[in-house]
Amino acid sequence: MQHRQDIASYLPSALGAARRRWLPVTLPLSIVLFAAAPLAAVHAQATPPAQQSAPPAQQAATAETSPDAIKQREQELEAAREQQRKATELQEKLKADIAAMGQDRSKLNQQLIDIAGQVRGVETRIADAEARLQPLDGREREIRSSLDSRRSEVIEVLAALQRAGRRTPPALLVRPEDALQSLRTAMLLGAVVPELRVRAEKLAADLGELVALRKTISTERDALAADRDKLREDQTRLAALVDERQRQQSAAEKDMEAEGARAIALSKQADNLQSLIAKMEQDLKSAAKAAATASLQGAPATVNGKPNLGALKDPARMSPAVAFASAKGLFAYPVNGTKIREFGGSDSAGGVQKGISLAAKPGAQVTTPCDGWVVYAGPFRSYGQLLILNAGGGYHVLIAGMERISVNIGQFVLTGEPVATMGSTSQVASILATNASQPVLYVEFRKDGTPIDPGPWWATNEGEKVRG
Repeated sequence: MQHRQDIASYLPSALGAARRRWLPVTLPLSIVLFAAAPLAAVHAQATPPAQQSAPPAQQAATAETSPDAIKQREQELEAAREQQRKATELQEKLKADIAAMGQDRSKLNQQLIDIAGQVRGVETRIADAEARLQPLDGREREIRSSLDSRRSEVIEVLAALQRAGRRTPPALLVRPEDALQSLRTAMLLGAVVPELRVRAEKLAADLGELVALRKTISTERDALAADRDKLREDQTRLAALVDERQRQQSAAEKDMEAEGARAIALSKQADNLQSLIAKMEQDLKSAAKAAATASLQGAPATVNGKPNLGALKDPARMSPAVAFASAKGLFAYPVNGTKIREFGGSDSAGGVQKGISLAAKPGAQVTTPCDGWVVYAGPFRSYGQLLILNAGGGYHVLIAGMERISVNIGQFVLTGEPVATMGSTSQVASILATNASQPVLYVEFRKDGTPIDPGPWWATNEGEKVRG
């Protein structure tokens, strides 16, 4: 419809120009009627209400009850019913799956890691598709603008087609595909006069690129829509699994709610992150227990002096499968995003960046880069929602900037397990000060209380990342 309006808007004046150049030409009735449509609409607007065929209310009622409108409403209603049916089926399947797992934490862990991985995979595909669509949409706008600026050439070529006696259907003015086919046929048959051939060939080239772009964009958008539907389904499934994990955790730890309240109270007494970690691991029972377990656990077993990556496949493990110090080059970022701040760089507040910052999509899934015990989960000063993991061996991983954390203090989490979700805006004060337009995740590694460069621990390509 937009193409029809774009071309129809300039046809009356342009046809006049063409008629003066090509006096012998007689345009067929189809084009005349199509070109006259905008003029008829203008005339209808200028006609006094008393002379119009029906009052506006009656015209609106007629439009609403037209066969096309009724058909569109029926299609929308059917689509809504189908969506509701799928949602109901998904909920029933989720209930059955969770019931089948029962209290088997290893099965639940594996499901959580698998679905979280699927969610992040779909997030990546969506981001890639959006990145590919951006230049395609821009190029389409450029071509349309170029064609719009050459209205007289379009009409001259159309006039040349008519001069040869060819009948031009209205679709020629609506669909670039039809226009391209007619133009190519006319040039093949020699219907375009020599002095217009160069311009006709340029017009055909532009139309050909526009047609190809439209097909590519349509394919990309169809795939994007399918991925978004899958993402919604996976997120629904993941939310149900996370709820079940926390329900089981709450059942096992009766005083979890009281521990959470005490953790928030203690956090208000801490002036900095190191003080917070110390208070949690000394004064909070669940965090102290986690810290003690981490220190007593010892170094994970190795194979020929190398990390035993096979141990990561055990979803029932209750201690790190790989020693943090030995895991360099193996970790994936906790969220899909783009690094916008490096360790050691300026923090835009006169200080030095002690971690890295990742710009993410609203609602993005946050997973753990490593195994570890949760020693803090909640709000803390200017960090917004903060998650601290004790990874063993004196290492801690700090993750901040999420909107919602879905794990509790004292809980042991596995590599790749979902632990939080991003909001729609930035939560960290230092990031807010930069007017960031999207949510940002802050990640910091510490060894014996001192921030360290996390760079060596990140995998350089997809194949090197450890999976739960």
